[in-house]
Amino acid sequence: MTILLTSVLLATGSLWQIIGQLSTFGAIILVILVAMSLVSWTVIFQKFRQFRAIDGDTRNFMQYFRRARKLDEVAGQAQSYRHSPLANIFRSGFEELNTVKGLRNEVGGLSDRVNALTDSDFELVEMAMERRLNDETGILEKKVVFLATTGSSAPFLGLLGTVVGIMDSFWSIGERGSASLAVVAPGIAEALLATIVGLGAAIPAVIAYNWANNRLKYINNSGFSFVLDFIARAKKEAM
Repeated sequence: MTILLTSVLLATGSLWQIIGQLSTFGAIILVILVAMSLVSWTVIFQKFRQFRAIDGDTRNFMQYFRRARKLDEVAGQAQSYRHSPLANIFRSGFEELNTVKGLRNEVGGLSDRVNALTDSDFELVEMAMERRLNDETGILEKKVVFLATTGSSAPFLGLLGTVVGIMDSFWSIGERGSASLAVVAPGIAEALLATIVGLGAAIPAVIAYNWANNRLKYINNSGFSFVLDFIARAKKEAM
């Protein structure tokens, strides 16, 4: 939105006039807001591509997981869905399951069967999968916090620039002893530009943050459901 508004002002030629008359403080505020807006849009596009890749791999992985008769059949195929958090959680759970089975077999000299496992062993597998789920969620949360920071701070930075611009207008009135448009226009224009850029940076960031946060909640809930499905499948194979 900031880029769109800037383009409109550039087309009319008025933006260069306003920038040419900016105070030092107003210019600093404007540069910070534009930088925050550019970084926010970069994060938005990155997260959009990331979540789209996650959706595709997760959908394909879950179709294969539901069709497979045994967990062993899924283990090799899970490597192909590296973008899916559920596939990564499956690998962690399957590795932990094999580790626990190996320890049980070493202690009791039992055959390689899941039915040698106890409820405590399955709890270890579940904890390993939940730990991986937390790691996957943490990876996806990276850079999202910047959108929240931009959404909450950009309006106040814009307001700060607005206040400074208005103060500059009043200072010009007192210094020149005139309240003509030529005297107050530069300060008012600076104030309005700071407001526009501040809101232009904040609004897309807030919308994108809410969208990304909802996606993260959905992925997290799906992960917990998948952990339960995995444990249930493992116990059924033990029967």
